[in-house]
Amino acid sequence: MAGRDRSKGGYHEGSVDTILSVDAVAEEAGKIAETIPVERLEALAGGEAFVSIDALRAGYGRMEILHDFSLRVAKGSSLCLIGPNGAGKSTVLHSIFGFTNIFAGSIRVGGKDVTRLSPSQKLRDAAIAYILQDNSVFPDMSVEENLLMGGFLKRATRQARQSAEKVFEKYPRLAERRKQPARVLSGGERRLLEISRALVMEPDVLLVDEPSIGLEPRFIDMVFEILADLQHRDGKTIIMVEQNAKKGLEFADIGYVLVSGELAKAGPGSELLSDPDVGRLFLGG
Repeated sequence: MAGRDRSKGGYHEGSVDTILSVDAVAEEAGKIAETIPVERLEALAGGEAFVSIDALRAGYGRMEILHDFSLRVAKGSSLCLIGPNGAGKSTVLHSIFGFTNIFAGSIRVGGKDVTRLSPSQKLRDAAIAYILQDNSVFPDMSVEENLLMGGFLKRATRQARQSAEKVFEKYPRLAERRKQPARVLSGGERRLLEISRALVMEPDVLLVDEPSIGLEPRFIDMVFEILADLQHRDGKTIIMVEQNAKKGLEFADIGYVLVSGELAKAGPGSELLSDPDVGRLFLGG
């Protein structure tokens, strides 16, 4: 694509000659958008959705980012949201957790309408936890203190400590450093601590925003192995945004492609990995 502005960032990794600009990816992605009936989403979730979003219109202030967006995820399953920058991927997570203005539509978890609950209510009463993409570890606090911060909504300090001990039993590498300041942790260990802190509230649903961001390649596989264990052994339902689309789709049972706040494609992660349009726009091939 000679003559394009190469000063703009691209979506996926690759040489300068293979990376489309953000604007070009959004434009091309719009061309491959499909009309996806809710029945298709139901089928992808096996007909038994644990997390359901229906015709959601949401955004920030008066700005609407998501337009009639729907979603279905079964209990103990994983879904990865991919798409060009600005497509509304993180806004989906923010809306589920209560960080956006909801203009219309509904969000249900386990049959319960959680659309209007506050973030603290969703964490405490609906068992939804949000794992931020930014480094949220408190560097001067100990690993144990960081972990206990995740239980601040527990009705008793004793409950938080019991939950923290379960996490230490599950992840000995954190237990070994429990009294050390979090700043001594490696990038992968910090991400493990962030994930573990969310587990102290014993959530059913994990909203995971960019789990691989900022990590060295050797830690990325470790983080995805941790998430796979939480899904397959502990039965957590995972909804993820991942800029590394290939890694995210390899991990997830289901993939959604978002474009301009709307659902453009949906299918099993393996199916989207082999889709030539998805490959061309998001996978570097």
